[in-house]
Amino acid sequence: MNAENFEAGERLVSAAYVRQGSQGRRAHELRLRTLLEQGKCPEDGWDESTVELFLHELAIMDSNNFLGNCGVGEREGRVASGLVARRHYRLIHGIGRSGDISAIQPKAAGSSLLNKLTNSVVLDIIRLAGVRTASSCFVVPMATGMSLTLCFLTLRHQRPKAKYIIWPRIDQKSCFKSMITAGFEPVVIENVLEGDELRTDLKAVEAKIQDLGADNILCVHSTTSCFAPRVPDRLEELAEICVKHNIPHIVNNAYGVQSSKCMHLIQQGARRGRIDAFVQSLDKNFMVPVGGAVIAGFSDSFIQEISKMYPGRASASPSLDVLITLLSLGTKGYQQLLKERKEMFSYLSSELKKLAEAYGERLLETPHNPISLAMSLKMLDEQSGTAVTQLGSMLFTRQVSGARVVPLGSLQTVSGYTFKGFMSHTNSYHCPYLNAASAIGMSKQDVDVFSKRLDKCLKALAKGKNHDKYTPIANEEEIVSEMEKCSIHAAERNAKN
Repeated sequence: MNAENFEAGERLVSAAYVRQGSQGRRAHELRLRTLLEQGKCPEDGWDESTVELFLHELAIMDSNNFLGNCGVGEREGRVASGLVARRHYRLIHGIGRSGDISAIQPKAAGSSLLNKLTNSVVLDIIRLAGVRTASSCFVVPMATGMSLTLCFLTLRHQRPKAKYIIWPRIDQKSCFKSMITAGFEPVVIENVLEGDELRTDLKAVEAKIQDLGADNILCVHSTTSCFAPRVPDRLEELAEICVKHNIPHIVNNAYGVQSSKCMHLIQQGARRGRIDAFVQSLDKNFMVPVGGAVIAGFSDSFIQEISKMYPGRASASPSLDVLITLLSLGTKGYQQLLKERKEMFSYLSSELKKLAEAYGERLLETPHNPISLAMSLKMLDEQSGTAVTQLGSMLFTRQVSGARVVPLGSLQTVSGYTFKGFMSHTNSYHCPYLNAASAIGMSKQDVDVFSKRLDKCLKALAKGKNHDKYTPIANEEEIVSEMEKCSIHAAERNAKN
């Protein structure tokens, strides 16, 4: 209510009480005004009532929520289901216009304001996470792979003769298909083995540029976040090569925002050389539903070019989800999650190392990978040709998600390209292994339950039990008990946040 409405209310309720209510609302409005003026993530997270008040204020600025609105067009924010309308806080128009995802919509001032604020708040978090000189970003309602495709299509206009993309190998289908979908030919650069780590072959990159000719290369497509034993690409050196040959550089930073090391690599790469854009997932870094990504960079004009390449309007759901999340967490809450993730990485590393040694295996030495770990399965593989893949099946049936078991010599064809040793990022790695990652939101309870179930699976396989029928190692009551503990822990963590 405005001041006039509060004054009118004093005729019905004691003026002292009304003034007290007015002051309470003003506290909410001060938060809103600070956000609008500064465009930064608040230091302290907002309570749900403030967030919902803000979203309601935005929604009533959109034409579909005007009292007496008469819409005679084909797209007037009409929604058949009240449940759907409430799910989206009645922000129905989406973001952008037909020619630019970042443009203002005349019919939807509130949704447009939501879009601008979200991009501003996310940029603030990206800088806070380590890429301090990032100048621009925008949320796009597509996951990482399609967002990379959008970047490549934008570069096509700058380099019409180019047909190749230089890509240090990373065995993940969507980033490979992003280049194919954009109509380019990936040039796969195999990694080099340094100890247990798979690292960027800089000499091979230089040689391929000389062989193909710089003008025929659209860009270098590098990666930060990845599964061990592959480690982040040598971004600084690649950025220098790109400057030297005047070749654009796009970085797949899928889940790298949560890693200070990955963000530092991007910052240093931009400082020492050339990085045109870096792309990161919303769900992996900010714990929101799948469906959105952030495209960021160091040139406002290039990021605007990418946003204009997106055809048509777009869903506001990813922007709405990440804005609600960041306003609720605040910078303190998000930084606490990043701190806890690092602590869980150390804890997961120590637990996996103890478990590996107990079964004659070892935790692979991958110090340059700040998120993912790998435990060898060499002795398990020598024991039985099917034991490694059986371990993966056993973990999955015991509700362990996210862990990857990588056997030797797997062949996989992706968009007509056949990869040998697929999932291991190289044609021939020296041992099969198990992956586990410490990502944002992971708890000590998660690590403990994973270690316990992995231990039981390895113990059963070591005894040579027949697991063709996948007989449960833990009884049903034990699994249910563990699940309840995890649910209680998650509820407590959410209540704390």
